[in-house]
Amino acid sequence: MPLVGLTTYVERASWGPWTQDAALVPSQYYELVAAAGARPLLVPQVSSASAGTRSGLDEVIDMLDALVVIGGLDVDPSCYSAHPDSSLGRTDLVHDETDLRLTERAIATDTPMLAICRGHQVLNVAMGGTLIQHLPNTLGHAEHQPETGSFTQHPISCVPGTKTAAIFGEEPTVACSHHQAIDRLADGLVATAHSIELAGIPSVIEAVERPGSRFCIGVQWHPEETNDVRPFEALVAAI
Repeated sequence: MPLVGLTTYVERASWGPWTQDAALVPSQYYELVAAAGARPLLVPQVSSASAGTRSGLDEVIDMLDALVVIGGLDVDPSCYSAHPDSSLGRTDLVHDETDLRLTERAIATDTPMLAICRGHQVLNVAMGGTLIQHLPNTLGHAEHQPETGSFTQHPISCVPGTKTAAIFGEEPTVACSHHQAIDRLADGLVATAHSIELAGIPSVIEAVERPGSRFCIGVQWHPEETNDVRPFEALVAAI
């Protein structure tokens, strides 16, 4: 059975009599990996490794058959040589360094990868791209995330003939919850889906692919929120 790694994030959590920092992954992510025919493996970020945050991550990728980079906090702008905007949300450099190294190694080894929301942004940053730090400043509306933690349905247009279109169709409506997005697209990535906006409003890059990879797709939306197993099946099929 293929082994698929999933990134995690650290939050203060409560269960039973305990309240502690914990490595978390919403269950939809790993259940969809399992439903697609693979065994999920959670990859925690660590801050106390003597050799540094990134130590051992290359070996993690080398033992995995595929990687899912999940959603989460904003990427720290220092990761793409920018200054923080006043509307920047919470960031965590340990989280960033972990996800970036896992992504870089997956690209270098051609390990199949599905990058979701924050993961889609991490993929772009890992390959040299930049991010829009607060999308409403660009679009003039907050329809992609009316409030923190909320999801909304938004139509997108996928480029015909791409893996993205083959998986999702050419004009799906998807579950969005993001206030950041790709700004400068990294060299080596191609945009394969854009948001459908009203006249006069610029579209947002909603999906990217890395040509030449066995499977390397980033989606700005949340397929796990609607229990959409198709991208997870496509990831596992590429192994």
